[in-house]
Amino acid sequence: MIDWLTILKNAKKTCIQQGNLRKVHFLLPDGREMVEEYNMETGVVTRRAWKVKTNVGGEGEWHIEVGDPEPTFKTEDILIKENSSQPFVSRRITRKNLEWRIRNLPYSIDVYSVTVDPESRHLIVRTSNRKYFKILNIPELERLNLLAEQNRIQMFHKFNTLVINYEKPKQLIDFEKALFDEVKTIKACKEGDMDCKPS
Repeated sequence: MIDWLTILKNAKKTCIQQGNLRKVHFLLPDGREMVEEYNMETGVVTRRAWKVKTNVGGEGEWHIEVGDPEPTFKTEDILIKENSSQPFVSRRITRKNLEWRIRNLPYSIDVYSVTVDPESRHLIVRTSNRKYFKILNIPELERLNLLAEQNRIQMFHKFNTLVINYEKPKQLIDFEKALFDEVKTIKACKEGDMDCKPS
């Protein structure tokens, strides 16, 4: 079985530098596409998106895995829209942690529990008042075939937002360092450079 780092190293890559941010487009051998945005000062991924193809072979849309989703419509053009007070999840990555922020959760911290499901390797978020339930996957661990561990979880609640931190295992930190070393070697093009070719 080929490991995830080898797959990414073998992918066709194009890179654009914008200030201290480096955006890398990966075209994987199986045809999947991923874009990662790196802060070159910290070496941390600030955004990761996957292209999801349509069932009829259309261009498809980008699914945001890390970072805040971009608005895809103007509010004044929408007659029916999702309630803005509903809880929603966004993800961040720091040097030491994987992080989830679940906004619009008003309950006190003692109501929440976050547990590892050992079979699925997911995190289960629930409230004792049965007002909220959410399954969070950890794609970084899945790609490296690592199990989630309960003792790596921390959480706190502030401004109606539940923040869940999962301390990165050494294997993930080592992987991220190796991939960042690879990213630094990619020839970066300036935005709008039409002659930029994949490496």
